[in-house]
Amino acid sequence: MSAGSVRSQGQLYQADAQWLDHVKKTRQKLSGICGQCMHRKVRVQTIDGHTYEGVVVGHDHTYLHLSTTAATDSRFWGPAAITTLVLFELLVIILLL
Repeated sequence: MSAGSVRSQGQLYQADAQWLDHVKKTRQKLSGICGQCMHRKVRVQTIDGHTYEGVVVGHDHTYLHLSTTAATDSRFWGPAAITTLVLFELLVIILLL
């Protein structure tokens, strides 16, 4: 059995090519913006309505890493934690002064 026939039989979803191109361009744009915010305090809102505040401590083409405090993110105990957010789920990034 060839790989093509396995894919066609078991495939449940395939992204639309235009959507995929848009997501890749948006992810690249967000990665550049995150790079400009390194070591700066930001507020981030996700497409699901969750809001996080913290200092940008890292990013790559897929994730944004924020250093958050327990006061801003109740999922963690202790003075600080790293919250990892998926770039294509971000709705708003606000630079805090």
